[in-house]
Amino acid sequence: MERAQIEATVLEMVKKAKGAARSLSAMPAALKNAVLLDVGEALIAQQPYIIAENLKDMAAGEQKGLSAAMLDRLRITEKGITDMVQGLREVAALEDPVGEVSDMRRRPSGIVVGRMRVPLGVILMIYESRPNVTIDSAALCLKAGNAVILRGGSEAIHSNLALAKVLQEVLAKHGVDPAVAQVLDFTDREGVDVLLTQEAYIDLVIPRGGEGLIRAVTEKSRIPVLKHYKGVCHCFVDADADQEMAIPIILNAKVQRPSACNSLEGLLVHREIAEEFLPKAVHALKKEGVRILGCHSSCLICNETIEPAADSDWGTEFLDLALTVKVVSGLGEAMDYIDQHGSKHTETILTRSYEHSQRFLREVDASAVLVNASTRFNDGGQFGLGAEIGISTTKLHAYGPMGLKELTTQKFIVYGAGETRA
Repeated sequence: MERAQIEATVLEMVKKAKGAARSLSAMPAALKNAVLLDVGEALIAQQPYIIAENLKDMAAGEQKGLSAAMLDRLRITEKGITDMVQGLREVAALEDPVGEVSDMRRRPSGIVVGRMRVPLGVILMIYESRPNVTIDSAALCLKAGNAVILRGGSEAIHSNLALAKVLQEVLAKHGVDPAVAQVLDFTDREGVDVLLTQEAYIDLVIPRGGEGLIRAVTEKSRIPVLKHYKGVCHCFVDADADQEMAIPIILNAKVQRPSACNSLEGLLVHREIAEEFLPKAVHALKKEGVRILGCHSSCLICNETIEPAADSDWGTEFLDLALTVKVVSGLGEAMDYIDQHGSKHTETILTRSYEHSQRFLREVDASAVLVNASTRFNDGGQFGLGAEIGISTTKLHAYGPMGLKELTTQKFIVYGAGETRA
């Protein structure tokens, strides 16, 4: 597609989205919920069509030599559709945050000042592989009153367009402007470049994918970007930790789903218990097939069961059954290490000390900080948000899992009775 044609197509999309966002911001919650539930029914009814379109992407992906992991993320199964439908029902059941009023206070001047929760406006989602993101993201954006432009990877183009067709048919059925949820229907990379310059129409960009994608989007965007580069999560086992409790927590954090961004990548152990605790922890991890890369002290303690870590291993996001282990002098060194090698995603401390737990909670900079619990809990569903559109590891405008409220903002509202400023 010619550059001029790409620019014209993108400009038409973003203008439509901006207009649709205004009407969506005033849409009653009952109508939004009805749309979401009907999309679920439509996905079930059109399951054969969706899977047939997905098979086109699968065949093309196999021909291109996509990895088994990439093909697995790309595949849409009957269970995958069932999961999408369940997600839609869960979002429909959540309380609508739009229009919520709080902090109403009368000022000395006589005016009453408060805050109203409102949608962000237009959100651009850029993502790779997983077609379910098309439905999940559209559902959350719709419920939060935002229009959304969805740009999936070229490897999932047939799947994403099929899902978008189902979605837009339901929107039209309910008299809702289909421009509230649009999928870019061409795969030219220039389309993303043009979208990232549309700051007059798009309010927030959310990239979901690998670190390379997120950095590329951030470098090119003129629009605020919700960033989540990687999840390098640590567990510090304090000197007085309950060791029987610690091992199941560490195993869960590392082994349950090692490819997740909230899985454990680094284990820090207080030197006072290292000789007693490390062999037990390493034995349990080794039984689960975990490759362990350790510091000099940990290698001495565990002999040949730990490989010496290279300098480049510290702070690595393995996303696999691999883990770094370091013996530290205490809480201070553990926090210094996390500050240097963490990614502001998830950090946990295992301790019986109230003082140490509170210091860790206050001083460790991460989107979620836990005490005596697995890092795997950093998740919108687990935190009671119902669903999430991603996890932000930067502090503006949200930090941590982004649910419905994080897809809105607050504006000031003022009631007066003829007051003028002195």
